[in-house]
Amino acid sequence: MSQTPGTVVLQLLPSGLVVPPVPYLFVLAVAGGAVVGLVYSRRPPVTQRVVAAFAPWMVAGAALHALYQREAVPAVVAPLAGAPAVYVTTFTIAGGVWLALSLAGSEVPARLAVAGAVAALIPSGLVLRTGVTAGTFSPVIPLAALVVAVLLAGLVYAAMARVRPTPVDRAGLLGVLVVFGHTLDGVSTAVGVDLLGTGERSPLPRAIMDLARELPTAPLIGEGWLFVLVKLSVAVVVLDLFGDFVEDDPVWGNTALGVVAAVGLGPGAHNLLLFAAVGPV
Repeated sequence: MSQTPGTVVLQLLPSGLVVPPVPYLFVLAVAGGAVVGLVYSRRPPVTQRVVAAFAPWMVAGAALHALYQREAVPAVVAPLAGAPAVYVTTFTIAGGVWLALSLAGSEVPARLAVAGAVAALIPSGLVLRTGVTAGTFSPVIPLAALVVAVLLAGLVYAAMARVRPTPVDRAGLLGVLVVFGHTLDGVSTAVGVDLLGTGERSPLPRAIMDLARELPTAPLIGEGWLFVLVKLSVAVVVLDLFGDFVEDDPVWGNTALGVVAAVGLGPGAHNLLLFAAVGPV
């Protein structure tokens, strides 16, 4: 996730992390713990389709946090939309919907995905509306970044499927999600840094791009390309290594791939929404 330019200090955690007040922490702990406990006791199926259906919820969480950064979240719930609280908030809501659908015996993956899409569209629309209202709405570059990410992810996934077909087949839909999510994060971050004038608030990506800035290629192709390469490498390595894990333990293997996908898809979606609303810095 990106921020406006400024002095970057290497640290263990990204800047912008806010611990919510104690009452909100209590609510998050109780609600999140209840969902985890119910999932553990009820043991709903954790198939690849179910985990993939959480993808829209990842976007929903990203959009909610972008809305928080635009200071457009009602004050009474704003602490639940800051980082890192937004992760627990999103998981609690999505997990509750998943449990309800599972207990009702309905078509879980499809309805979970539809519910997530609705949950993502509302805050996404509100984020974009803040840009329209402020006169900063600028969707062209974020849309172009999305197209580039789709094409690049498709090429990488196709190459991976040709070279290492077994782990790719085992990862299934989640393999696609992992590759696309991390490609989107890499491309959106690179676009933000090289084209829109933003800065990176997470220390590791910032260190990678600082290294790229020192290379002789920087004046020609910028500094974001190295981060894109690193993100693609992470996706490929994870996909290759997790093939046996998914085969041996589908529940935990699918869950792990879902978490890895979220680490890419969430920040990538957040970047695109914020860039479209704010425009060039």
